[in-house]
Amino acid sequence: MGTIQLGLCQMKVTADKAENLRTAEEAIRTAARQGAELVLLPEMFNCPYENACFPVYAEPAGGETWQFLSHIAKELGIYLAGGSVPERAGDAIYNTCYLFSPQGEELARHRKVHLFDIDVPGGQRFMESDTLTAGDQITVVDTPLGKLGIAICFDIRFSELFRVMGDKGAQLILIPAAFNMTTGPVHWSLAFRMRALDNQCFIAGCSPARDETASYVAYGHSLVSDPWGNLLTEFDEKAGVQVVTIDLADLDKYRAQIPILAGRRTDLYRTEALK
Repeated sequence: MGTIQLGLCQMKVTADKAENLRTAEEAIRTAARQGAELVLLPEMFNCPYENACFPVYAEPAGGETWQFLSHIAKELGIYLAGGSVPERAGDAIYNTCYLFSPQGEELARHRKVHLFDIDVPGGQRFMESDTLTAGDQITVVDTPLGKLGIAICFDIRFSELFRVMGDKGAQLILIPAAFNMTTGPVHWSLAFRMRALDNQCFIAGCSPARDETASYVAYGHSLVSDPWGNLLTEFDEKAGVQVVTIDLADLDKYRAQIPILAGRRTDLYRTEALK
């Protein structure tokens, strides 16, 4: 197992889709110039994170944003996890992350499995299910870089999903996400570090930059956790690009030191995918 140069693009998102694509392009190119061979964008990077916006900005697979991601991945010769976008499929709209190869081919499509429906008294209320449909697939894809898992934001709250992804061989799990100012300060870092620690894999989360004028204010703080629960990097709230080295050889090292995966009592309990 080798290393992966992972680029995180924490970008500002506006109400102008064309501007968002230009911002994303600049960030992707910056990451590639810094040596990134795999780049991750934030959740809903091409539109505001608002229920009213999802139907308006939604595109089918193969649409403008899909084409943009495919073309730039091919031009730069990189793997590109295109954050997430509202994907229209028939009458449904999904919160979807596309993964592209250096040849511009779609390798995977993860539709957010767990919709973000929360109502915290005195804090955040948001109901994705008012406009979005939940996905029904667990996403792990084998690439020359390694086995990559994909989840989106609220998915990280569900440890069973990540255990199944680990059982499917995921070495690095990519998570476009947009925690808010209620849950971000208390749960963001903790959730990512625990999923990495529990499953002894690398976890990367990429958020939009914080915009205090938006109706939904993202926490920011994009990060990468290693299998020991150490943060390899964590942004602040501002826009920026960082490239982080993921050493997959560390997986064997940490798994040998504390045999969580090998020591499970599958004669007593197990977590399995049902489809």
